[in-house]
Amino acid sequence: MERAEENVTVLNSPLIPSPEEIPDENGKEVILEELRKQLWLAGPLIMVSLLQFCLQLISVMFVGHLGELALAGASMATSFASVTGFSLLMGMASALDTLCGQSYGAKQYHMLGIHMVRAIVVLLIVCIPLAVIWANTTPILTALGQDPAISKEAGSYARFMIPSIFGYGLLQCQVKFLQTQNVVVPMMISSGITTLLHLFICWILVFNSGLGSKGAAMANSISYWINVFLLALYIKFSSSCSKTWPGFSKEALHNVLNFLRLAIPSAVMVCLEAWSFEMMVLLSGLLPNPELETSVLSICLNTAATVWMIPFGLSCAVSTRVSNELGAGHPRAALLAVRVVLFMAISEGILVGLIMLLIRNIWGYAYSNEIEVSKYVARMMPILAASNFMDGLQCVLSGTIRGCGWQKIGAFINLGSYYLVGIPTAILLAFVFHIGGRGLWSGILCALVVQVVCLFAIMLRTNWEHEARKAKDRVCDTSIPVELLS
Repeated sequence: MERAEENVTVLNSPLIPSPEEIPDENGKEVILEELRKQLWLAGPLIMVSLLQFCLQLISVMFVGHLGELALAGASMATSFASVTGFSLLMGMASALDTLCGQSYGAKQYHMLGIHMVRAIVVLLIVCIPLAVIWANTTPILTALGQDPAISKEAGSYARFMIPSIFGYGLLQCQVKFLQTQNVVVPMMISSGITTLLHLFICWILVFNSGLGSKGAAMANSISYWINVFLLALYIKFSSSCSKTWPGFSKEALHNVLNFLRLAIPSAVMVCLEAWSFEMMVLLSGLLPNPELETSVLSICLNTAATVWMIPFGLSCAVSTRVSNELGAGHPRAALLAVRVVLFMAISEGILVGLIMLLIRNIWGYAYSNEIEVSKYVARMMPILAASNFMDGLQCVLSGTIRGCGWQKIGAFINLGSYYLVGIPTAILLAFVFHIGGRGLWSGILCALVVQVVCLFAIMLRTNWEHEARKAKDRVCDTSIPVELLS
């Protein structure tokens, strides 16, 4: 009877709990402390995401000064690399949100290094077939009906980016390793140093080495490896990682299946969502006046990707907080973390949405001098603001999913939301009702609404005490006695 009453309390609890629900004398102080912890995590993580995003952006900007063909090839190669490589690796590394986060909360500190090395081994193996795909970018794009000249330029750019995929895989593992133990400022510093060096490296390789666009691709590879090297030095020599980094061990080769059980659904979660947005741009090329539609959809996608860095930082923060608290056996603290991040996501979404509406008539001119493009972007901004609001909610809820280890559920939700609802709705609105690009993005908005409703329903039905016990069992299943590490 007591268990049933406890479950009802969890199911019907409000967004922000009353002081009576929190096991502390001062509920407001507990909420403010949780808010402080998440902001301390999210702020640097937002900067890390933006700075890493800037590497690709800076390279394409340098290539833009070489001519239209070079720019088109670099842009297509960057998009191809994101779809076929970067999103997959980022998704697989997200399994560490659960494994490292819960191990850290359970004070099984030595397991964080084991999990990271295991993830590195798996991701480096996955990078090999991805490198083969990148090496054949030209024939793949040509087979997909892309312009032969642009496909050739994109293939050349992608081949010089092949070293970056291995560096990116290592980098994602390092980021998750540090993030889950609340070490975020060093990542922000290393990303800032890398971005500053990237500007100089791009200038040298693009304009002074004779490599042209290939130099920009090579600069990406060099910069990713610089970031990996800086974080490796920190992990090796910093006292904050002395307990969590026991060094390389053969024990990392054990229990690989446990990692894959989370890594594969995590990758599916990320890829299904990323691919749907890229598909909108491809579908825009089939609309009447494809140049206008593709330009506007690309501007919207770029805007959405930039703004998305804010809720993504919140998502990483809440995944860390939830996994840490569940691993420590504190279910109510995990629930409070979810409530606080939802409050922040709603506030951020409203604020950013209002800003987007206020600048809707001038935002298009930041990308194009064409009046037609700017007016079209202005018409798109209300839909974009609404989708940004819903995307922020799904992003933090997805972070909770990762913190709890529900990646398989998240993968099924994303599959249904984007490919059973979103894309069919987009095609219907754009090509049957002839709404054009607004119809395509409205389809994405429908997918986000369905995704948020499903994720929120799962949160309401969650028994957090049960999840804390599952986290304890998971940590015990994957833990290795410390004496075996010597």
